[in-house]
Amino acid sequence: MNGSELVDKLHTSTRYFRSALKGAGFTLRGDDHPIVPVMLGDARLAAEFADEMLERGIYVIGFSYPVVPKGEARIRVQISAVHSHTDLDQCISAFIDIGRKRGIIP
Repeated sequence: MNGSELVDKLHTSTRYFRSALKGAGFTLRGDDHPIVPVMLGDARLAAEFADEMLERGIYVIGFSYPVVPKGEARIRVQISAVHSHTDLDQCISAFIDIGRKRGIIP
């Protein structure tokens, strides 16, 4: 892939991922950026959520105070042009499963 194709794939993947998480009921920050903050609010919840994602083989970062303002804890997801559609679907599925289990989404 050339540079232009990689950028196009990154934008397409970012839109797909953001759309799926928003559709599932998650609150996201930002618009079409490949760094996707999934807002959870609670620091402990963000840390435990990130741990559960890692148990499923998905590396995401939980951020909380003092890195972000109090009450704005989040999971940070970084979409890459090398992520396959299958990779994105696996991550989306894990977010939805854990989000439902923890009562974050319906």
